[in-house]
Amino acid sequence: MPSSFREWSKRWNIKDRNEATRELGFLDRLALLVDQQWNWRQNQALTRRVLAARLRGAACVENIDFRAERGLNRSVIRALAQESAWVANHEHIFVLGPTGVGKSYVASALAQKACRMAIGSTYTRAAALFRDLHLARADGSLRQLLRRMNRIDVLVVDDWVMAPMSEPERRDFWEIAEDRYQDALDDPDFAAASVPAGTNRSEIPQLADGILDRLVHNAHRIEMRGDPCVKRKERRRKSE
Repeated sequence: MPSSFREWSKRWNIKDRNEATRELGFLDRLALLVDQQWNWRQNQALTRRVLAARLRGAACVENIDFRAERGLNRSVIRALAQESAWVANHEHIFVLGPTGVGKSYVASALAQKACRMAIGSTYTRAAALFRDLHLARADGSLRQLLRRMNRIDVLVVDDWVMAPMSEPERRDFWEIAEDRYQDALDDPDFAAASVPAGTNRSEIPQLADGILDRLVHNAHRIEMRGDPCVKRKERRRKSE
């Protein structure tokens, strides 16, 4: 017997032993079962999307700390999280700031909210992304990898331009930006990025205009500031 039928049978037996539901008519009890099955399937799908996204920690927008002086605007985050409209509008997000202020958490939280809206997401560090691209180029599977990445709705690239990119890395990232930009003209296609403060065009010469033209003109900018989270926790611990 398929697992879904076993689950239905189990829930029907549980409801049959419940005094309140036993008094309901057949159609009412069936409606309750349908609602439970629907919620169960939705939760299972969400769990699969979150696991596939490989996000940093258990990030979610509801747990973003706005008390610390990090330059985060609650209304901006709330607007972005609301129905994840930035995804539907083919927009990008740049999260900038010094090391340790929580850029990765904010980007992952927005991607997790997208997962809850049935939007596929994937988190990757820039170093791992470029390593995968390098290996794919070496074994001849680069186009297949780029096609797979292009099917990802929300792509979170963490630590982008943390260090100057090599010429092959610039070329590969331009390919990603170009493919997603072209497909966005016809189909939904989106990216979120977490990048360090101080990034400028001199750090990615030659291909900088091509990359930035495809990202920054329809992007939201979240610029964070303040002390690293480790220092804030240490001060809080000492104050206690």
